[in-house]
Amino acid sequence: MKHLFQKGKDPSKPTLLLLHGTGGNELDLLPLAGKVDDEASILSVRGNVLENGMPRFFRRLAEGIFDEEDLIFRTTELNAFLDEAAETYGFDRNNIIAIGYSNGANIAASMLFHYQHALKAAILHHPMVPRRGIELPDLTGTSVFIAAGTNDPICAPMESKQLQSLLEQANASVDVHWENHGHQLTLTEVEAAADWYRNLSL
Repeated sequence: MKHLFQKGKDPSKPTLLLLHGTGGNELDLLPLAGKVDDEASILSVRGNVLENGMPRFFRRLAEGIFDEEDLIFRTTELNAFLDEAAETYGFDRNNIIAIGYSNGANIAASMLFHYQHALKAAILHHPMVPRRGIELPDLTGTSVFIAAGTNDPICAPMESKQLQSLLEQANASVDVHWENHGHQLTLTEVEAAADWYRNLSL
């Protein structure tokens, strides 16, 4: 997978996995990583799927309707890529925190839904429920921050609440931050995510 890796100043810190939104690339979320932890290593990945020339992490059939088969395949692909990247770059595979926005948040959520130890924690900006009707792995010890918009036309508030509920039922620790905005990524939610990260017991 096309990506960039930046070695951090402190190898004991988690590696921040950056996952962009539709039409983004591996450079998009670098400013977020700097705000969350400027000493951590960064692994920023570009989605392998193109939709009208725009990179994404998995296909969709329509707005808000995921191609479930492709989602499962791409989730497996990304998880395997993290195994390889940890070996290549020498970071701790068990100490990865994802920061995802929109489509990137959805693939990060899908990793939590499918793999018990894929991520130590996740910051999800405007995610949706990736799959329904499946049993999640035991996510005890996994912390998740969800940033959601009360007026988000793509990801309705109920979607964020359902995701929170499903993750909590799987024993994850979930915090939800609400903004009175739409689907855009705001500075205040990024700052809230950074505050949440600083309070994690890593």
